[in-house]
Amino acid sequence: MTLATTFGIDGPALTARERSFHREADPWCFILFKRNIENPEQVRRLTADLRDCVGREAPILIDQEGGRVDRLGPPHWPAHVPPLEVAAGQGLDARAEALRTRYARIGADLAALGIDVNCAPTLDIAGPATHPFLRNRCYAEAAGEVAVLGRAVADGLADAGVLPVMKHMPGHGRGAVDSHHDLPRTDAPRPGLEAVDFAPFRALADPPMAMTAHVVVEAFDPTSPVTTSAEMIRSIRGESGFDGLLMTDDIGMNALEGAVEDRALRALAAGCDLVLHCNGNLQERERVANVLPPLTAAAAARADRALAQRPALKEAAHAR
Repeated sequence: MTLATTFGIDGPALTARERSFHREADPWCFILFKRNIENPEQVRRLTADLRDCVGREAPILIDQEGGRVDRLGPPHWPAHVPPLEVAAGQGLDARAEALRTRYARIGADLAALGIDVNCAPTLDIAGPATHPFLRNRCYAEAAGEVAVLGRAVADGLADAGVLPVMKHMPGHGRGAVDSHHDLPRTDAPRPGLEAVDFAPFRALADPPMAMTAHVVVEAFDPTSPVTTSAEMIRSIRGESGFDGLLMTDDIGMNALEGAVEDRALRALAAGCDLVLHCNGNLQERERVANVLPPLTAAAAARADRALAQRPALKEAAHAR
């Protein structure tokens, strides 16, 4: 049975132990980072090896946002200015067209490597309190603009045959600290959150996959970050209308407390479909695999719906 997780790996090639572990654990998908990237031929070999481990066309994810969070870069792939700066000063239509073109090119680079899922668009709204780790990864400071530009990003990736993952639900822009190191909180009132922060996600409720935010939204749940909050996951499913595959942000980030396997279990208990384990070593991944269940029936159905889009996207991309 396919495990309800996404795993990273340690380096640019699978070790014998990693190969054996992934074959037995059977994670639903994999995610790549800079530590896994050397050159195009090596990445194509790695993506093929990962799929061979599990005996199926497992999704392979990456964070190629364009800008500071890029796993592919020179000399083999282009450098990108941060998304907030793309076509800055131009009208919304021009910015949207620039972003769609950019992400179609990014998607083509990924597809050529065997990477078929990109963790974008970022639908967080840049505001005065947004921590620098996130701010220039955003697209705009207004909810309506973020929705339009996020749609352009998702469409650009689809143009290249790559599935998008919108993030960080239901909005991370009010976070004043870096969730890699600390737990952000917001005490914004519920009406403001629903009218502003949540709005881009409602507008783009149709993408097949999304990622949670490690942030406490006190108006909904003052004790738990979104990733482990049943109340917030109900809001994402209900008020935001998202019925796709919901994965956590990296459970290894310091915004979450406790042993990593406990974090994983709390996220699934709250209603996330899939646990994203990006870093840590193989021993840690083994601990997570030992406690995680297979995908639930509901999660498996959402996963199947997401993967059903891949052939159509690839066929359309080839036709172009």
